Amino acid sequence: MQTQFSIAQLADPDTNEANDILRSCTHCGFCTATCPTYVLLGDENDSPRGRIYLIKNMLEDGGTPDDRTVLHLDRCLTCMSCMTTCPATVNYAHLLEHGRHHIERTYTRPLPDRLLRRLLEELIPYRRRFRAALLGAQAARPVARWLPGRLRNLAATAPASLPAPSWAERPGVYPAEGERRMRVALLSGCAQPVVSPDIHAATIRLLTRHGVEVVVPKDAGCCGAIVQHLGRDEAAKGHARRTIAAWERELDGEGLDAVVSNTSGCGPTIKDYGYLFRHDEAWKHRAERVSALARDVTEVLAELDLQVDTAPGLRVAYHAACSLQHGQGITRTPKQLLRAAGYTVTDVPEGHLCCGSAGTYSLLQPELANQLRDRKAGNITRTTPDVVATGNVGCQTHLDPALDAPIVHTVELLDWATGGPKPPRVAAAE
Repeated sequence: MQTQFSIAQLADPDTNEANDILRSCTHCGFCTATCPTYVLLGDENDSPRGRIYLIKNMLEDGGTPDDRTVLHLDRCLTCMSCMTTCPATVNYAHLLEHGRHHIERTYTRPLPDRLLRRLLEELIPYRRRFRAALLGAQAARPVARWLPGRLRNLAATAPASLPAPSWAERPGVYPAEGERRMRVALLSGCAQPVVSPDIHAATIRLLTRHGVEVVVPKDAGCCGAIVQHLGRDEAAKGHARRTIAAWERELDGEGLDAVVSNTSGCGPTIKDYGYLFRHDEAWKHRAERVSALARDVTEVLAELDLQVDTAPGLRVAYHAACSLQHGQGITRTPKQLLRAAGYTVTDVPEGHLCCGSAGTYSLLQPELANQLRDRKAGNITRTTPDVVATGNVGCQTHLDPALDAPIVHTVELLDWATGGPKPPRVAAAE
């Protein structure tokens, strides 16, 4: 793709990098076939190729983008499916970040949109605030139809009930059973312990049962992904610095073999910390040190030779979260682990398409998100599963209301098969 940036514009390192990414695009259009919004809407501007043109024009102009450009960039799920299919290896994710940061610096959104985005930024990354917000949303359900549109949607999407806090989110060291084979830090996260604390509990039981010492460091909370996808670069760095510093204390102490995330939506961000801090000399090498150790929980489990205690023999539909299959390139490992544990695993038709969760997307773009959710739920139902497995709590929460079968995290099923308790959602569905 040809670009027309001035010499002065290219002196800015971010613009220069965006220019390199833009020039790597060959206009081939392979990305359109795997883009969820293009599949739904059929609008070139809602395809990766169309958005690349919009970003190019916006950055070349350098001024305030028009409403049309912002609309189509906001509609992107950041699912990265286009990157999986791109023969030219265009780093669309980094290009989109440049575009969204430019929008946040130069564009004034309508007041309701600004307020909603600020609300999400100030609530979701903070566990206590998020829990309080969900409890408030539950209380507002009886009067939700009289609330303004955005607040009505938030109240409607809140879970009907909220689990009690789990022991597994408390900072501490959980010793390995038997001989210690590995020592890892587990990301405690922000939203996941609030809406599905059983995931952390299952993860810690599963890892310690197989000889892994698990450290949940104090202050290792939000990874920064939520606000980064909102275009809030500095806020994302603030969360990342706090979490990196927490992990460094363990690295410099007894050491770590891996930094583990069981929320696949966090994984791509943590593995990309080096890029996030590329211009920050004080933090760049510290971030790269953590990124080099970052692993999805299934990557660690694949090295442990899990010992099956009870093979439940259920039919499992595996929903591949975009952040796992496209963002981290992990496609086979979760299914191999489930099969080895005695489950019959089926692939979901159109498995490459996003379910519509995508962090805060389901709250900011509810119409498109719900269309994608219903499409995904229909494809899952066609596999007639006993249970649905996924590696991302966002997908789990978003899909749950549209499914007949219970949806749980992959580690919950693996924990059950290797001596742990039956996942509560599975038990409740019986």
